[in-house]
Amino acid sequence: AIAQHDPKQVDRAAISQAGPAKAYAQPKKPRTVLVFSVTRGFHHSSIPWGVAAIEEMGKRTGAYTAVTSDDPANFEADALAKFDAVVFNNTTQSVFLPDKKEFDAMDAAAKQAATQKAKRLQQNLLAFVRSGKGFIGIHAATDTLYDFPEYGSMVGGYFDGNPWTADVQVSVDVASPAHPINQGMKDITHLEFCEECSQLRDPSRAERLHVLLRLDTDKTDMTRPGIKRTDKDFALSWVRMFGEGRVFYCALGHNEHIYLNRHVLSHYFAGIQWALGDLPAPTPPGDK
Repeated sequence: AIAQHDPKQVDRAAISQAGPAKAYAQPKKPRTVLVFSVTRGFHHSSIPWGVAAIEEMGKRTGAYTAVTSDDPANFEADALAKFDAVVFNNTTQSVFLPDKKEFDAMDAAAKQAATQKAKRLQQNLLAFVRSGKGFIGIHAATDTLYDFPEYGSMVGGYFDGNPWTADVQVSVDVASPAHPINQGMKDITHLEFCEECSQLRDPSRAERLHVLLRLDTDKTDMTRPGIKRTDKDFALSWVRMFGEGRVFYCALGHNEHIYLNRHVLSHYFAGIQWALGDLPAPTPPGDK
């Protein structure tokens, strides 16, 4: 069953206060960001906190306007063209298909039509990013669209388990302290809190990513069950190019308190401004 939550419990005032007070870069034009939070697998209770964070940071700074909608019609080509970037906010599984109960109740023709539509919307998303727009993935965005490997390649990899569960203390290393997306972290070298941290499986291509944050394995419990990587390289945030577009992903965001952490919010906000094409930064690796 999908967990339910009450968005009224979200502390928007505290989120707004923890976020940046002004834009890190002047927008080149009015920006509009689509916030999409559909789940067909695990449903995070922190989803409304992520929505509130993105909305409030845009309102407070004037850097962008957030449009929050789970309507797949927004991914039809004409509708999608109205946005400058898309946020996958803790999305899971096949987000462009109806939920399993609805899909299973369809006849064969309806299932075929729904599947064809999902494929079209997936391709629209990739074309949107390749054309020069932005994509921002929060936490479970890597637990999404497993049947569409091009998406996994775009975002930077697929989820492969959570050795560090939500109640486990982790240490996060600021891997690129001089990067503009990390400018709000100049007073720290590490983040330490309880947070769910995952590892990735293919199509993860490290050489096509510029890593911004990674798990500090010297300060984090490496005896946890389920750890598969042997190179101790657990990237948690990165940027990459995808065609002419900009992709920013950050794995932090399972726990609700993450959206009250000023360092994490500054990181997300700067990542959004970079993905929009407003915050200058060295061009990261990527592919076409």
